[in-house]
Amino acid sequence: MQKPPPPGEFALKETKPQLGGGSVIGDKLTCAYDLVEQMHYLYVRVVKAKDLPPKDVTGSCDPYVEVKLGNYKGVTKHFEKKTNPVWNQVFAFSKERLQASLLEVVVKDKDFVVDDFMGKVTFDLHEVPRRVPPDSPLAPQWYRLVDKKGDKAKGELMLAVWMGTQADEAFPDAWHSDAASVAIEHITHIRSKVYLSPKLWYLRVNIIEAQDLVPSDKSRAPEVFIKGILGNQALRTRTSPIKSIHPMWNEDLMFVAADPFEEPLVLTVEDRVASNKDEVLGKCVIALPNVQRRLDHKPINSRWYNLEKHVLVDGELKKETKFASRIHLRICLEGGYHVFDESTQYSSDFRPTAKQLWKPSIGILEVGILSAQGLAPMKTKDDRGTTDAYCVAKYGRKWVRTRTIVDNFNPKWNEQYIFEVFDPCTIITLGVFDNCHLHGGDKNGGTKDQIIGKVRIRLSILESDRVYTHSYPLVVLQPKGVKKMGEIQLAVRFTCSTLVNMMYLYSQPYLPKMHYMHPLSVIQVDSLRHQAVQLLSVRLGRAEPPLRKEVVGYLLDVDSHMWSMRRSKANFFRIMGVLGGMIAVGKWFHNVCHWKNPLTTVLIHILFVILILFPELILPTILLYLFLIALWNFRWRPRHPPHVDIPLSHAHAAHPDELDEEFDTFPTSKPSDLVRMRYDRLRSIAGRIQTVAGDIATQGERFQSLLNWRDPRTTTLFAGACLVGAIVLYVTPFQVIALLAGLYILRHPRFRQKLPFTPLNFFRRLPSRADSML
Repeated sequence: MQKPPPPGEFALKETKPQLGGGSVIGDKLTCAYDLVEQMHYLYVRVVKAKDLPPKDVTGSCDPYVEVKLGNYKGVTKHFEKKTNPVWNQVFAFSKERLQASLLEVVVKDKDFVVDDFMGKVTFDLHEVPRRVPPDSPLAPQWYRLVDKKGDKAKGELMLAVWMGTQADEAFPDAWHSDAASVAIEHITHIRSKVYLSPKLWYLRVNIIEAQDLVPSDKSRAPEVFIKGILGNQALRTRTSPIKSIHPMWNEDLMFVAADPFEEPLVLTVEDRVASNKDEVLGKCVIALPNVQRRLDHKPINSRWYNLEKHVLVDGELKKETKFASRIHLRICLEGGYHVFDESTQYSSDFRPTAKQLWKPSIGILEVGILSAQGLAPMKTKDDRGTTDAYCVAKYGRKWVRTRTIVDNFNPKWNEQYIFEVFDPCTIITLGVFDNCHLHGGDKNGGTKDQIIGKVRIRLSILESDRVYTHSYPLVVLQPKGVKKMGEIQLAVRFTCSTLVNMMYLYSQPYLPKMHYMHPLSVIQVDSLRHQAVQLLSVRLGRAEPPLRKEVVGYLLDVDSHMWSMRRSKANFFRIMGVLGGMIAVGKWFHNVCHWKNPLTTVLIHILFVILILFPELILPTILLYLFLIALWNFRWRPRHPPHVDIPLSHAHAAHPDELDEEFDTFPTSKPSDLVRMRYDRLRSIAGRIQTVAGDIATQGERFQSLLNWRDPRTTTLFAGACLVGAIVLYVTPFQVIALLAGLYILRHPRFRQKLPFTPLNFFRRLPSRADSML
């Protein structure tokens, strides 16, 4: 068990960065369009060259360009035997790190031993023009090459040189001076990019029946089932209860498909001929682009599909031409559902798949990813710790990735992104990772980007048009305990277009209509979510640079459903925290009834009598009381976005063995004696839960036994009490009964006895079915 963290170790810190080149004044910016600190760069665009002199015996050259500024040097790719090469590459040098006042652009010829000098162009940095977007890009110009003495050389070079900021459109694809150690073939892995998740559909396959199947053994009743395969997803129906060549199922199989559809749906009809042997009776291949798309709950038409069968002829599988078996299906792509790729507890989107069903957006979310501080070293290079950090944010279908800052524990990104908001009760997730693919990491198949930490921000707690600038702790749970990996500084602003539309959304169901018309089971949703995450990982992993599987899985919290003793304890204490308020009210009422504070008890008596005499005031009084509580709590409302709560997560108090169990693989990879110990511990916990469940069942059965004559005496007493109570209530005004009951409950302690209340004694004597269990 870890030591308690020092105060403020995992606290949220408010910051005051110089946003947009200005500063935050109250909740507004002096520069209204920017949420990041300006970073100035010297940009050099090397476009092309012409009329370069030949340098080898073939009368040609292998040119490339070096852009040199002090100790920094950027190099373009080189061309084989080309005197008029075209590069069109951009180099960016951070103004903070400029160590010289002279820029040199040198053209060289690639050679086996020593590269030949061909010419150069020099620039005085004091004369470089400044460009401020939205100005159009600076037009490149032709410059004459000069030799090392400054005399005119043969050839010209087209260049554009200017001073700008990270808002320049050349910034994302530029080579950066702080990444000079990265090889040219790995440059794509450090660039900032925006990704869009593919459109995901639920594919519903309603398998109705099959006809005219031809099993190989006609002497036995076939046991037929259907297997469906879509990419890596494989599902099967139950075995048909009708054991004939005309089986029926009327069963749904649900798949997740990603647009554009690359894989067909393959259905095979199989017969279980033995315990471990299945015979394929036919196959049907369906192309998804031809499948009907459904936007509502209206049924679609069914269709018969012919089954194909391949037979072995001369050692080769050939399609059987005379084959009349067919299958009856109702198949559609469901556009009215939202395909879950995130947990419902912190989802960033609830829109249905079909764009026709989307509601108008209610605003925009602007996020400025400023910097990180104090990042932990994640790997070793040249016998020293290093970190190549980048940040990924996910909201809705949009993923953004900042550029990678190489070898820096305090990286500054200062990149700003905009997300369209359709529902305020959503969450944006940001994660920080260490890039492990810059120095040949791709050659090792098992190399993964390492996790530094993540932050979640709920939009509904953000005030509209206010700029939130905070430093969030990056906390990860490791087998040795919880650890702070650093901090990330963010600037966040939520802008609502219309307040009325946003408030109206709070009265609407947060899921699309189809989830209520034809709901999916919890097991189905979990299984389909797993398939959706796998599809997203594959598709985003094929981008350039790839958004890797471990990054996608971490932001989508793919392992949130796995068992964790720590998380179970945390949820138990959350339940106790919710019940704590009810327990506190119960204690207060107990003190009132026992006259702990006579003045309070007298006031409660007076209020009770007033409400009995004027019952129409009961509901308004309750509502007014709730309003006053909300007004009183307004003074202590949260001023900052919530962040990771270590005590709430029960992370600091977790036992090392519990953490080791949480990080275990599935299925387990631990030795049998350790697994046996954990199993016994789980049985002990489950035994307690079983006892609680039995107690709850017992109380419910006691209520049932009041009228089912299981105990004739108790039922007789209860029925007689009900008859007497009905007669009394018919002849006595209800207000009198309520007044007497209230005064009896609030009676003074000298009129009380310590023995249990008579009705409670009666209830505890009621029978249950516990004595009938084994």
